[in-house]
Amino acid sequence: KGSNCKHLMSVPGPCEPEDLIDGIIFAANYLGSTQLLSERNPSKNIRMMQAQEAVSRVKRMQKAAKIKKKATSEGDSQALTEVDLFISTQRIKVLNADTQETMMDHALRTISYIADIGNIVVLMARRRMPRSASQDCIETTPGAQEGKKQYKMICHVFESEDAQLIAQSIGQAFSVAYQEFLRANGINPEDLSQKEYSDIINTQEMYNDDLIHFSNSENCKELQLEKQKGEILGVVIVESGWGSILPTVILANMMNGGPAARSGKLSIGDQIMSINGTSLVGLPLATCQGIIKGLKNQTQVKLNIVSCPPVTTVLIKRPDLKYQLGFSVQNGIICSLMRGGIAERGGVRVGHRIIEINGQSVVATAHEKIVQALSNSVGEIHMKTMPAAMFRLLTGQETPLYI
Repeated sequence: KGSNCKHLMSVPGPCEPEDLIDGIIFAANYLGSTQLLSERNPSKNIRMMQAQEAVSRVKRMQKAAKIKKKATSEGDSQALTEVDLFISTQRIKVLNADTQETMMDHALRTISYIADIGNIVVLMARRRMPRSASQDCIETTPGAQEGKKQYKMICHVFESEDAQLIAQSIGQAFSVAYQEFLRANGINPEDLSQKEYSDIINTQEMYNDDLIHFSNSENCKELQLEKQKGEILGVVIVESGWGSILPTVILANMMNGGPAARSGKLSIGDQIMSINGTSLVGLPLATCQGIIKGLKNQTQVKLNIVSCPPVTTVLIKRPDLKYQLGFSVQNGIICSLMRGGIAERGGVRVGHRIIEINGQSVVATAHEKIVQALSNSVGEIHMKTMPAAMFRLLTGQETPLYI
């Protein structure tokens, strides 16, 4: 191993961290791939369902192929493709075990999810969006939220006795890549004790002390609301945005004279953790809306909320222009976020609209100007953002649909 690997601290996982920089190889059988449409950042539960869907599709394709082979009497067992799975902090490659030809090559940062189900490994990667995103970005499919873009995910399915080990190694590769990132930002993990190291990760990761805010009991409230039977709660909820520490729903609007507003206990911006004992954390927006609609005949509603201001404060520390900010903006709205980048650590959330950059309002600023302001900023970049849907409600561009 080269001397450049000496600086690695231990990162928990099955591999030696320096081996992940050079790359490690696992043997597996490649079963097939399938494409799924997905929202950009669904919850973990949905990702797992997608992984299971991918496995059953690939198994159906295999079965069909076997039947076809039997019919043409080419011997009844289909030969599986033996592959080498190459995993490093940079990329995941799949090589044909015999010819060593590269069958697939994905940069680590494009991997959205990795699941091990028994001896099966599912690897999900985002498809790169072409310049004209029209073919690869299907506006909506049945059951998708109005206007929510759907993206193509490619799911590769493998079989290996080391399925769990493979999944853990990929997780570890993300952690080691993160350590390398710290070094690139002038923080030497070697100089830190394990505690300081995790403290740095926590402070870097969660600007605004989200964790502290969420764990401070003064901010967490349990409320009891009274309402008439058959009366709606009278709220509009929106997603907190991918990149938030606890993905849940935010109260975006309240109906005048409705039970929520009458109670005087709720404020716009409050994050709803659970309703009548059902946790909303990590659930899709439509599911949360369904749960609230299901309360129509109740006369008492118990809410667990965390009081949060409607505006999220973001602080990105960018030592030099050579560091990518790690997020992209379209018409003032954050539409993608690089995992492990300085923006994610600074509190940037997908689906939020930028309201202010370094004290200057950008509400009526042209897209080009916003991009210019961001790409030329170094040092500490302060921003204020709020969920785009909430912004549209507050500025009267959208009529609230109360539930």
